[in-house]
Order: sequence, then C-alpha cells, then structure tokens
Amino acid sequence: MKFKEYKYKINGTVYKVGIGDIDRDQAEVQVNGAPYHVEIMDNKIAAVKVAAPKPAAAPRTATGAKVISKPAPATNGAGKPVKAPLPGVVLDILVSVGQEVKADDTVVTLEAMKMENSIKAGFDGKVTSIAVSKGDSVLEGAVLLTIG
Repeated sequence: MKFKEYKYKINGTVYKVGIGDIDRDQAEVQVNGAPYHVEIMDNKIAAVKVAAPKPAAAPRTATGAKVISKPAPATNGAGKPVKAPLPGVVLDILVSVGQEVKADDTVVTLEAMKMENSIKAGFDGKVTSIAVSKGDSVLEGAVLLTIG
C-alpha cells in the first residue's frame, strides 16, 4: 500500500503521518511509522474555503522610489536590448556606455528572491545606453541596457 506522506508539528513535536487508502468511512494511517486503522466519524467532505490572498504592497527601491512599472522601450535602432529575465533589484551595473562587451560578459547583477543573478550581455557589441540605475527595482522584461 502506498502512503501519502505529511509532516505535522503539534505542540513542538514533529509527527510524520502517512495516509493510505480511504474507503468510505475507513482509512489506513501511519503515525511515525506505527500503523493505525481509522474510522471516519463524519464522512461528509466539507467544502474548503480558501481566503483570497491579500495583495502585497507594491515593491519600492531602497530610496522609496516606485518600481519601473513597464519595460522601457528599446531605443530607436540603436541596438539590441538586454532585458531583466525576472523581477528584482539592480545591485550593480558592471559596464558603462561605450564599453565593448562579449556575449558571455556579465553586465548587470540583479537580486531576485534573495539571490544574486548575473545578467549576461547575450551578444557581442558596444553598450549604447543604460536604462536603469543601481538600486532600481525592475519587472521581468524591463530593458536594463542596450547593446549596439
């Protein structure tokens, strides 16, 4: 018999609970490896009400400025945009306008979900513009810089 495993913490004690077959009002259960045959007293399956999650406050930069709300448009034919692959905060910009870069060069360090992510150029060229500043919060798809 295959058991679906769960862990519960009750009054500071962790219990490993396995729930096996359930047939009408009978169930096979294991608690910390000890088997139990359980009789279900009320076999009505109650509808579970899930409260709608409360909206989180909009993210802000370290200075309190608003997050860039939309991806910045690419500059008129001045190159290819390097976009944020996920939302986060710009920790560091490792290039400057006019600098030559290779496809595998890290151009921006982005913090997302408490992890530092190295954003690569993606193609060879010269940095023609930088659309963000250190400390800016960006959304996924926001243009970080442009390479021509």
